[in-house]
Amino acid sequence: MSSYTYRTYPYVRPAELDGKSVRRPVVIVGAGMAGPTLALALAEKGVPSVVLDEDDTVSLGSRSICQAKHSLETWDRFGIAGRMTEKGITWTEGEVYLRDKPVYRFNLAPEPGHKFPAFVNLQQYYVEEFLYERCAGEPLVELRHRNKVVAIRPRADGVAVDVETPDGRYTLDADWLVACDGVRSAVRHMLDLPYPGEVFHDRFLIADIRLKGDLPKERRFWFYPPFHPTNSVLLHRQADDVLRVDFQLGRDADPEEEKKPENVDKRLRQMFGPDARWEHEWTSVYTFTCRMMERFVHGRTIFVGDAAHVVSPFGARGGNAAVADADNLAWKLAAVIAGRAPAGLIDSYCSERRAASVENIRHSTRATDFITPKFPASRVFRDATLALARDFPFARSLINSGRLSVPTAHTGSPLDTPDRDNDWAGGPPPGCAAVDAPLGDGWLVDRLGRDFTVLTFGPAAAIPGARSVSVEAEELAQRRYDARPGTTYLIRPDRYVAARWRTFDPQAVQAALDRALGKEPTC
Repeated sequence: MSSYTYRTYPYVRPAELDGKSVRRPVVIVGAGMAGPTLALALAEKGVPSVVLDEDDTVSLGSRSICQAKHSLETWDRFGIAGRMTEKGITWTEGEVYLRDKPVYRFNLAPEPGHKFPAFVNLQQYYVEEFLYERCAGEPLVELRHRNKVVAIRPRADGVAVDVETPDGRYTLDADWLVACDGVRSAVRHMLDLPYPGEVFHDRFLIADIRLKGDLPKERRFWFYPPFHPTNSVLLHRQADDVLRVDFQLGRDADPEEEKKPENVDKRLRQMFGPDARWEHEWTSVYTFTCRMMERFVHGRTIFVGDAAHVVSPFGARGGNAAVADADNLAWKLAAVIAGRAPAGLIDSYCSERRAASVENIRHSTRATDFITPKFPASRVFRDATLALARDFPFARSLINSGRLSVPTAHTGSPLDTPDRDNDWAGGPPPGCAAVDAPLGDGWLVDRLGRDFTVLTFGPAAAIPGARSVSVEAEELAQRRYDARPGTTYLIRPDRYVAARWRTFDPQAVQAALDRALGKEPTC
């Protein structure tokens, strides 16, 4: 039984089947979290797109449930993040246990003054539903259900895409094709592109159950709990009184046996006690891999999200990285299509997001190695760390139950202008994500994200091609940006810092803007 009612989205006969074919600026394959996010981000910059999806409903099962602050800030530009926070479960704290004793607590947002919390737990099917509804109301987005891509023909100036529908086959000609079609990407297979990586053989059981009661609004992780003494267990609360319980099973577990309701119930009964009552929502047994393409850009075909890279689920890095990919690509693709930037700007999507993927895989692999030690020596180290952590703070930093997703720094990006002033004591440097803060009766993040922004701590400073935001007496913003009168930041449309200065210099800002657009400086 499921608390969620799966809608069936209507198939609409494509105009191309009736001979009405026009070349499209962007065709997106896949309607998970990344594809609709990219389409909406392009639309707000005036770029139309077609999203093709072979299914006619949202993803089956809760799947990606931890929606991070930086993803919510992206979705807020489309007007749907408020619905997500209202529907989902807000949490900032977590606790790690050894057996039945708490080892330590952590807080992901120790300082207030942000529009969004560190995380909202919301099932992926709700995220996709809200994205689909927003796409339906956006004239520049055409979301086509039951349209399956069956062939790709790259060309020097675009891509031809053959699509199968219930009414027959048609061809779409596109300037750019973006594959957001997941870990088993059909586009990647059609182009015969490798997807190297590492396979982890430990098995895990996800049991999503509906259980009413005093459910925790935090992340809980147990090592060797009495109700599952040989392995680990992760617990998250979701919307609709749904709990996700994630049991580590080991390498030799039989997936079909473990998925049987009576066997799942036996584990849950040991965890929640004889009086608990629940309903099953979704059950899955999985192993996972960490994989990444060598390049995310192949001519006029671009790969986003799981189609380009995949990590283990520890740390909520998969879905949130896909949203960050879409946010990074959208403004660059829009700038190239508008003739505002050279086509080479798209290569920076590959370099920046591939570097982010390397970092995510590194964090994910380290978490996996800690949670599932591969060698006797590593298990001894893990268990000694856990034993010390309750009484010795230094050991807590060594515990890795999944370093949770935060925006990845694009250190060394060719789009960034290095600091020329050497007296910075804080604030986000070039290549790092901008930081939110209260601004008047609103939030700084609301003033960022649609185009380049010149953020000045003093009188507004105008630059062609960028909006201006002035901060006068906002104490928290000044502290977070290590600002004094005249401090200036150039912030990209994806809310990353491109450059910063101690005093406003219009020529320097214009040169940094040109560099961030991949152009030769004009001054």
